[in-house]
Amino acid sequence: MKIEDFDYNLPEELIAQTPLEQRDSCRLMVLDRKENTVEHRHFYDILNYVNPGDCLVLNDSRVIPARMYGIKKGTGAHIELLLIKRIEGDRWECMVRPGKRLHEGDTVILAGRTDTVPAGMEAPECGYTLVNGIDKHFEANILGIHDTDNGTRLVEFSYDGIFMERLEEIGSMPLPPYISRPAEDSDKEMYQTVYSRIDGSVAAPTAGLHFTKELLQQAKDKGVRIAYVTLHVGIGTFRPVKVDVIEEHKMHFEECSVDEENAEIINRTKEEGGRIISVGTTSTRTLESMAENGKVKAGHKSTGIFIYPGYEFKIVDALITNFHLPKSTLIMLVSALYDREHILEAYETAVREKYRFFSYGDAMLIK
Repeated sequence: MKIEDFDYNLPEELIAQTPLEQRDSCRLMVLDRKENTVEHRHFYDILNYVNPGDCLVLNDSRVIPARMYGIKKGTGAHIELLLIKRIEGDRWECMVRPGKRLHEGDTVILAGRTDTVPAGMEAPECGYTLVNGIDKHFEANILGIHDTDNGTRLVEFSYDGIFMERLEEIGSMPLPPYISRPAEDSDKEMYQTVYSRIDGSVAAPTAGLHFTKELLQQAKDKGVRIAYVTLHVGIGTFRPVKVDVIEEHKMHFEECSVDEENAEIINRTKEEGGRIISVGTTSTRTLESMAENGKVKAGHKSTGIFIYPGYEFKIVDALITNFHLPKSTLIMLVSALYDREHILEAYETAVREKYRFFSYGDAMLIK
């Protein structure tokens, strides 16, 4: 299949830049695969489409404030770092900007960022100032290139205190590149699911952003089972497909796991005839990666599963998801669950009806 087969026209103004104040008040497009129908609802209506005995599967990975700012020791140049993956101990794979300014042996003094320039001070070239943390030891030491294809660096951090606590002090939420504003304090709550608990993602499993604690409790009260899986979302989720023939695309790898208790909940639901409703593409990739003989096998693995039309789902029966980028592996995944033609028609409808797209946007249920 060709990459152009998954393209659609999206006006820039439909890309959501901020979250709605009430998580479950976003719009919900409901696609019925049996009837080939489309309904327009709100997310708080989602339980009208979920039955007692069904199971909602949620990704409980928690987004870390992975974007950091600092000054290159010796030159004063402003540097931005994005944590990609912990390699071992205090060594991480990082993206850096501007990369040409950092070489093996360089050190970056890390600090907080503010976009408010004090009166009487000229804004630096990068358009922001750095505050807080300079008085505490927190440095990034560049050990060399980690991935030549993607230009990432191997970085070792040295610091006073506890790493995650220091990161919470000065780090910013790693908002996606299509959100054209700096992260704000409110994003530390809103770019996080209400059920997140295991640190590790550098991007949110965004389908779950629409759930409130109250809505999840209503699901339980209705007799809907809740199960949790973990997949730490990597920056690769935003990387474009660079091949013309999608079968030639090589997926990025992400760490995922399912424990015994939650595997049992999922498998019991399948055995008793309930539906497995995956919340998000990350939950879907985890479930399908851990599938064995029609069941979910508890365990941990690094998965590079690539789901596109022609794939036969082994576990997932329905999907709650957001609207995805043109030509992305995510729109290919949802096209595999329904079919490419109906998905693209639904996206055209969403554009016409002015749905909000991507991470902070509206939702879709494919049932």
